[in-house]
Amino acid sequence: MQRLGFYTLALVALNVVLLLPGWGRVRSAGQASPLRVGLVFDVGGRGDKSFNDSAWRGLDRAVRELGVTAEYIEPGEGSDRESGIRLLAAEGFDLIIGVGFIFSDDLYAMAKEYPKTRFACIDYAKFDPNGPVTPPDNMVALKFREEEGSFLVGALAALTSKSGVLGFVGGMDIPLIHKFEAGYQAGALAVCDKCRVLVGYAGVTGDAFKNPQKGKELALAQYAAGADVVFHAAGSTGLGVFEAARQLGRYAIGVDADQWNEAPGRILTSMTKQVDVSVFETVRDLTHGVWHGGVRVFGLRESGVDYIYDDHNRPLIDAAARERVEALRKQIIAGEVAVPSARK
Repeated sequence: MQRLGFYTLALVALNVVLLLPGWGRVRSAGQASPLRVGLVFDVGGRGDKSFNDSAWRGLDRAVRELGVTAEYIEPGEGSDRESGIRLLAAEGFDLIIGVGFIFSDDLYAMAKEYPKTRFACIDYAKFDPNGPVTPPDNMVALKFREEEGSFLVGALAALTSKSGVLGFVGGMDIPLIHKFEAGYQAGALAVCDKCRVLVGYAGVTGDAFKNPQKGKELALAQYAAGADVVFHAAGSTGLGVFEAARQLGRYAIGVDADQWNEAPGRILTSMTKQVDVSVFETVRDLTHGVWHGGVRVFGLRESGVDYIYDDHNRPLIDAAARERVEALRKQIIAGEVAVPSARK
C-alpha cells in the first residue's frame, strides 16, 4: 500500500484496502455490536513463526472465546504503519494494537489525537531527552522482562554445552535486543564461569529482523569458532540460525514462541515471550469494561516469559540441568537473583 495523499481519501478507501494483499479480516458471530480490535503487525509480518504470530494467536483466541471482531494490517514501510493505525482509529475501532517497539511514536501520537480510542503497544519504547515517556491514559505499554527468560535458556545452554562456547545472534542492535543478550550471558556465567558467549547482530535497521541469510552467516561463524549452542533473538532472521544448526548438527535456541518445528532435533529449547497472553488479557479486560492504561510488565512471576520443556526436547536436556534451571527460576522470582537487562 502506498502513502495516501488525502485523509478523506483514506477513509473512503478503508474497506477497499483491507481486502488487498497483505491485509486480512476475521469476523466473530453472535454479538450485535462486538468489541472491534485492530492489530498492525511488526517487521516480518504474519507468518514469522515468532513474535508476530504470537500476537496474532492472542487476538485469534479473543475472537474465538470473547466474540470480538478483529482486523489486522500487515504494513510495508513506515508510512504504511502510520496510515494503517490512522485508518483503524478513524473507523472507530475500540482497541488498536501495534506489534513492536517500532510503533511507539506513532501510537503515542495517535493516542493523543484519539483520546476515546484505546491503544496498546507491545514492547513500547518511547524516549525523550529526559528518559522514558509514560504513555497516555488511553494507551497501555505491554512490556516483558525478556532478560529473565533469556537467563534461564543461557543457563540451560551452558549446562548442555560440551565446548564451553555459546553463541548469540541478535536482530537489530538496540536496547530491547540487548536485554536478551544480557540475560543469556548472565545465565550462562551463573552456572559456568569459564564459558564464553560469542555475540553478533544482523544490523541496525528494521531489516535486521527479516534477513535469514545474515542469520545463517552469523551462526555459521559462531559455530566455526567453537559454539555448540546458539540463541537467536532476531525474528525471521533466526530462521537462518536454524538452517546453520541443521547443516552442522549443532543446537540452536528459538525465541518468542516454540520453534521446535523449524529444526526438529536441533532446537534445544525456545525462550517464550507470551505476547499472545498479553494481547488476550488486554482484550479480555476491555470486554469486561476494565482498562489498564500505563505500563504492564510480564516476567517470570507473571508467566510472561518462560522456556520450552516438553516431550519434543526433553531427551536433549539432562535431568540435572533441568533441576538447576528450575532452581534458578525460583531464585529469580523470589528476588534472590538479579538479572541484568543491559549489556556491560
